[in-house]
Amino acid sequence: MSIFAISDLHLSLGMDKPMDIFGDKWVNYTEKMKDRWNRVVTDEDWVIVPGDISWATYMEDAEADFEYINSLNGKKLLLKGNHDYWWTTNSKMSKFLEEHGFDTITILKNNACIIGNVAVCGTRGWTIPPQGAQGGEEVRIFEREKQRLILSLEDARSKGAEKIIAALHYPPVDGGSEDSDFMRIMREYGVAECVFGHLHAASHRLAPVGVRGGIRLRLVSCDYIDFTPQLIEKCI
Repeated sequence: MSIFAISDLHLSLGMDKPMDIFGDKWVNYTEKMKDRWNRVVTDEDWVIVPGDISWATYMEDAEADFEYINSLNGKKLLLKGNHDYWWTTNSKMSKFLEEHGFDTITILKNNACIIGNVAVCGTRGWTIPPQGAQGGEEVRIFEREKQRLILSLEDARSKGAEKIIAALHYPPVDGGSEDSDFMRIMREYGVAECVFGHLHAASHRLAPVGVRGGIRLRLVSCDYIDFTPQLIEKCI
């Protein structure tokens, strides 16, 4: 059993929102991604999908997108991205998944998912405010996302996981920086790796990747990894 990750699927199978306007990479990307996904992922594996999953505004409008995800190999662990406007309460999302028989999909929200000897934690994250910034909506959202990450990590700690993988939609630190509140929180809880998305096209070069402060950072936006889920961990 292995854990993979791929982010920013930007599905729009139930609406007219073509992604090929963002470049040739996105032409027929759902067919390409399904083929590559099913080549590397088995039904015993898990795939973390950290955000920007569907362009749908409401949950019911995302049915075709969830049907596509459910049909792919493996079990999927979904987190919220900045474009996931359909995202709602745990009870409503659980009811939607159950009613439609989407039994390979799990939502991660303020909790941890235990996979073998690994805990997967995370939240959406947010743009890192400038140093010394105080007050305002951006700072308020940033502080809320920090608390959500802590809730998820506390859940992992209570379950005694041997290794912790964190997933954020936004990068946990600016490309030109070495540290941030998200990084400090992850270090405090012993996070080994962090996967993230959000960045596309020319923004790929700004991605903070590699080992920083003892945490391996991986950008897994689907156009960065050529629409192929990336192996993150082999579980016991």
